Amino acid sequence: MAAFSAIWLMAGAFASFAAADVFKYVDTDGNIYFSDEPLAGEHLRLEWKRTSKRLVADNKKQSEAVRQRQQEAMAQVKARLDARSLSVSAARPSAPVSGSMSVRRARYRDLIEDSAARYGLSPALVHAVIRTESAYQANALSNAGACGLMQLMPQTATRFGVRNIWDPEENIRGGSAYLRFLLDLFDGDLRLALAGYNAGENAVKKYDYQIPPYRETQDYVQRVLRHLATERLAHRS
Repeated sequence: MAAFSAIWLMAGAFASFAAADVFKYVDTDGNIYFSDEPLAGEHLRLEWKRTSKRLVADNKKQSEAVRQRQQEAMAQVKARLDARSLSVSAARPSAPVSGSMSVRRARYRDLIEDSAARYGLSPALVHAVIRTESAYQANALSNAGACGLMQLMPQTATRFGVRNIWDPEENIRGGSAYLRFLLDLFDGDLRLALAGYNAGENAVKKYDYQIPPYRETQDYVQRVLRHLATERLAHRS
């Protein structure tokens, strides 16, 4: 590795240098020189010229990038730990559907079974997602703009060919198609598919194919899995 040396030629006090230009030179032996004024010599090559203000800004930007990478690494570790605890607690069933929700559930049962069969899904899974997303309310609208029984975002609806996002049949079909896509994308890993349904598949990819460390997404996956356990128990009884 080439030797490294830094020469600062300061004509005045530090305060006056703070507003000066900074020159970076490299000599024929690979040595590096920094100066607050141009240097002469055939053996020197000017690599760049910066203002001291820009150097401070660049250093701050680099430090922020390092900090961001460290935060993302810690978030990925947390995601793995949360996913392990989630897989243990998620098997506990939720309370069975009752009251007015059971009436709404029955209203959409045939549509759910047809759409599940179309996309090779368990009807119990579609039920669990709908219960979590909207409690079987076809007119549900979230603050983020998610619509209908399966709380489709308009762009997701368009992506999967839904023309009328408020139509229960189309909404269930679009949500089921998205679930099928996510299950295929994540090699059948249901937890990751559910995390992708809530936070988007790119969030799962960003965190190294783990459940993202978002409290909402962590809670969402757990709720769906609990409702799924309830649906499976009801089916067996």
